[in-house]
Amino acid sequence: MTKRKKILLALGILAFFLGWMAWGNLDLETTQYDLYLSGLPRSFEGLRVLQISDLHNAVYGKKNVRLLAAIRQADPDLIVFTGDIVDSRNTRIDLALNLVEQAAAVAPCYYVPGNHEGRLDEAEYAVLEKGLIQRGVISLHNEGLPFTCGGESIWVMGVEDPRFGEREEGETETATLRRRMDRALEGGEELFTLLLSHRPEQFPLYQERKVHLVFSGHAHGGQFRLPLVGGLAAPDQGLFPEYDGGVYKEETTAMVVSRGVGNSIIPLRFNNRPQLVLAVLHVQS
Repeated sequence: MTKRKKILLALGILAFFLGWMAWGNLDLETTQYDLYLSGLPRSFEGLRVLQISDLHNAVYGKKNVRLLAAIRQADPDLIVFTGDIVDSRNTRIDLALNLVEQAAAVAPCYYVPGNHEGRLDEAEYAVLEKGLIQRGVISLHNEGLPFTCGGESIWVMGVEDPRFGEREEGETETATLRRRMDRALEGGEELFTLLLSHRPEQFPLYQERKVHLVFSGHAHGGQFRLPLVGGLAAPDQGLFPEYDGGVYKEETTAMVVSRGVGNSIIPLRFNNRPQLVLAVLHVQS
C-alpha cells in the first residue's frame, strides 16, 4: 500500500470514528423496559411511564422538536423527571420550562430535584419551582400522594437529592435520604410504592424501605461505556459504577436507572447515547 493510500485510509477511519462519536452524542434513543412487578394493582397493567432524567439544558433540534417528538411517540400515561432538569453551571430555566410545558400536555408529570437544583440559590430555584407548578407539574419534596387508575391506587413519592435543602449537622447522605423517605412514605404504607429519587447508589436503602419501583438517574450511564465492562465512572460511585444504567432488581424492589438526556461537566459520551426510558408496568403473576 502506498503512503498516499495509507494516509487516505487513516483519514477515512478517523472521519468514521468522529462521525460515530457525533451520532452517539446527538442521537436520542428511547429504551423500553417491560417490568413485571409484585404487588402492582391489576388496573395498572400496561401503564406506560416515561422517564426524563438529567436534562442539563440539553436541546435536540430547534425548540427541542426532536425530544418532544420522542416524548409524544412514547405515548406515556405518566412522565417522571428525576432531577437535574437544569445545569447549575449554565442555568437556562426557560429551556426547562418550555420543554415541561409541552410534556405536560402529553401526560401527567411528576418531578423531584437533583443535585444541580441543590446548587441553585434560593431565588433561582424558586423561579424554576413556580414555573413547574404553573405548567401543571407535580413537584415532590419528600412527600407522596396517590395516583389512581381504574379505581385502584399506587403511591407516587419523591425525595430530594441529599444535596438539596438543609441537612442535619453531621448527618450522612444516606441518613438524610432515609429520613426523607420515611416522611414521603407516610400515608402510602399499604400501597404499591413508586419512588422518584435522583441517586441510584442508594439502592440498598430503597430495598430496606421495601419500595416496589424506583426511577433514578445521576450516573449518566458511566459517561464512557466499554464493551463487556459498562460505565467507566459516575458521580458518587466512582470508577466502574455498579448502578450506571438499566434495570436492577432485588427481591421485591426494582430500580430503573436512566443514562440521562444531557451532559454536565464532561460534554462528551462514548458508546453511551442520550436516553429516554419507557417503562411498561406489568402485574407479576
